[in-house]
Amino acid sequence: MDILFSNVTCVTMDAELHVYPNAFVGVTDGKISHVGKSAPEEKPAKIIDGTGMVLMPGLINCHTHLPMTILRGYADGHDLQTWLNEYIFPREAKLDGRAVKAATLLAIAECLRFGTTSVSDMYNFCDEIAQAVSESGIKANLSRGTLLFADEFDVEEYPACVEMMELHRKWHGHDDGRIKAEVSIHGEYTSDYRLWDALSEYAISNGLGMHIHLSETKAEHEESLERNGLTPAQVLNCHHVFDTRAIAAHCVWLDEEDRQLLAAHHVTAVHNPISNLKLGSGCADVMAMVKAGMNVALGTDGDSSNNNLDMFEEMKAASLSANGLYQKPGVLPPAAVLTMATVCGAKAQGREGECGQIRVGMDADLILLDFTQPHLIPCHDVLSNLVYSAHGSDVVMTMVRGKILYMNGQFTTIDLNAVVRELTEYAIPHVFSDDE
Repeated sequence: MDILFSNVTCVTMDAELHVYPNAFVGVTDGKISHVGKSAPEEKPAKIIDGTGMVLMPGLINCHTHLPMTILRGYADGHDLQTWLNEYIFPREAKLDGRAVKAATLLAIAECLRFGTTSVSDMYNFCDEIAQAVSESGIKANLSRGTLLFADEFDVEEYPACVEMMELHRKWHGHDDGRIKAEVSIHGEYTSDYRLWDALSEYAISNGLGMHIHLSETKAEHEESLERNGLTPAQVLNCHHVFDTRAIAAHCVWLDEEDRQLLAAHHVTAVHNPISNLKLGSGCADVMAMVKAGMNVALGTDGDSSNNNLDMFEEMKAASLSANGLYQKPGVLPPAAVLTMATVCGAKAQGREGECGQIRVGMDADLILLDFTQPHLIPCHDVLSNLVYSAHGSDVVMTMVRGKILYMNGQFTTIDLNAVVRELTEYAIPHVFSDDE
């Protein structure tokens, strides 16, 4: 046994959602090898004293744009379309691979600091993003966000599609599946049927997942109805976009027919409450999606529209916004949002057999929180404290596949000082070079 967590409060997130006080959790060869109320007979190489700590599965961020850390706090206060078209797209046009890798490493450090062990990312410069993921040790499902406004289109020559296919060829399955490649259509409103047909065929033929923005704003939803006579979900379904494992980010303006359609295709909705509220896009009806039979996971969206990657904040926002939407408390109780951030996220990524729970045989993707902090005392209910009181900054250890990637202020795979230097001396001046 490599590591034993002793005397820790263990939140398993398994089917019974056990909370074991004074538990022992062992890790051997990157896997969970022991979970119990007593210590194993086998002597571990290392013991981590968990007194006053809570051990739980790592959080899974199912929708983000890692390189957008470089745009954190830029052009706040605008609706989505104004923000994208007048501010974000022009800055993104100035990005290069070097800037993207530095921004991605910063984002991964932020994720690890806040207890996230796996992400689903949609962006470009995928090779540099994959390099950063590979170096850092985090898990990631990576996709090349693809738009289409061109008059001419050939999937074999279109630059975004070429990059997507290269991501698939080079990185899919890297490090025994720690990195997975997916296909991404940015959205119905930023492309057309030529892209939908080509990419859905590619995803289905190659057994890849699909990542898409869907019905994020009222305008997007209504303009699709005007343009196509169908909602975004309905028109994309006509082009087989959901005939593979798919995650649909936002889903704020789905109607009941959409929810039934997506549930029938086993599409995961990724709820991004903070980004949606910040941009004034609305608040997704999570309970309606769950009642329709959909899997619902959580995401932060990018740092540029959140403005951090703290999934603990996202869990609290998900619970509170549901209470506000239904005007009653307890609509999404702590157990439900914790499940969304772990078990449902693993299912969304096609990783349900490897992570999201503390169970013997699962990957040791684990996080440890310090429950001796003033804002976590007293603790009448561990799950309640995790959702309503805890912050990402309470995480003292983040482990992926049994390897500690962050512990007590130190990153083991990321030179944070070097990353910050690269950002401040090269990346930020490069992207914002024409600012006064």
